[in-house]
Amino acid sequence: MTGPQWNGLVHARALTAQTAETDAIRFLVGTQSLKFDNQIHIIDFDDENNIINKNVLLHQAGEIWHIGTSPADKCVLTTCYNKTSDCKVTGCAAVWRMPAEWESGSHESPDDSSNSPQTLELLCHLDNTAHGNMACVLWEPMGDGKRLLSLADNHVLLWDLQESSSKAVISSSATLEGKGQLKFTSGKWSPHHNCTQLATANDTAIRGWDLRSMSQIYCIDNAHGQLVRDLDFNPNKQYYLASCGDDCKVKFWDVRNIGEPVKTLEEHSHWVWSVRYNHSHDQLLLTGSSDSRVILSNMVSISSEPFGHMVDEDELSDVEDNGQEEKCKEPLQDSIIATYEEHEDSVYAVEWSSADPWLFASLSYDGRLVINRVPRALKYRILL
Repeated sequence: MTGPQWNGLVHARALTAQTAETDAIRFLVGTQSLKFDNQIHIIDFDDENNIINKNVLLHQAGEIWHIGTSPADKCVLTTCYNKTSDCKVTGCAAVWRMPAEWESGSHESPDDSSNSPQTLELLCHLDNTAHGNMACVLWEPMGDGKRLLSLADNHVLLWDLQESSSKAVISSSATLEGKGQLKFTSGKWSPHHNCTQLATANDTAIRGWDLRSMSQIYCIDNAHGQLVRDLDFNPNKQYYLASCGDDCKVKFWDVRNIGEPVKTLEEHSHWVWSVRYNHSHDQLLLTGSSDSRVILSNMVSISSEPFGHMVDEDELSDVEDNGQEEKCKEPLQDSIIATYEEHEDSVYAVEWSSADPWLFASLSYDGRLVINRVPRALKYRILL
């Protein structure tokens, strides 16, 4: 079944769910146009009528490479964008606020051509003059919207937002030193350990950082055979991490034992750009690739419930009495649930909805955004 689609008719690779919005199903897309002003497209999905609605905000600073939303304020977001000056391209980052009517929910109906797009309000720049080009900006998971991390070339920068986010101050930093490719490609702020840990990717390596001391705590040197593109933490298992890369593989790691991956998937035929755990059911995993496909996997054997749902002691006794104890203890089997082929170009981003754990979006470079649901049969099997 083909999901509802929207095509912005302009190149795009930046996608995020609106983290602080838990009622409406909403995604934000950032465009990459060299000819026109770039935009933030606010995509609302009407679940009852199965249609996509769109609003547009101007982002005149430059083409957008990464986008993130505040976990505490649904009107605040960050972008990493390219700025061209004197024939030199610089990767910059800034914090923005949507127009005031978005706070009250009184914005105009979608696609109202009589109204010209409004412009994002600049709250502050994340000044990286001394640190190089910004790769991404990460909000503190489940935080109060006052702390950010940015990766700029080979620097990790921890920012404090002050004065209603109108000022950003670097509170601590770390520098990646050593041989090889010393530029970060991506990172993920761990939701575990009181949000004191970070994982980063550079070249073929994955590194863990303790944000209290800004020191490295582990390094997986050759995590992938080629460039590591993306990372994500298991939301329920604090030591588990997923990664993907240009070797077409998705790997799962236990960072307490980094000698080899816990499991490896080889379902894509080209670079894997994006990997995302489901926020509620960590057996569900999304991946997007340059092979134009999105794959939904059921990695139940390495999830927080590898034997199915927890049962109480009475139920367990009944199972034992019926001679089914061994069968009950056998882990469920991993599988590929579905392969989605609605895209005709490289899929650069996949994201789960913040409002509906069974719904996800994927974005390809041609500007096509597709929304799909976890198959109903699997949903009920997980819930029951």
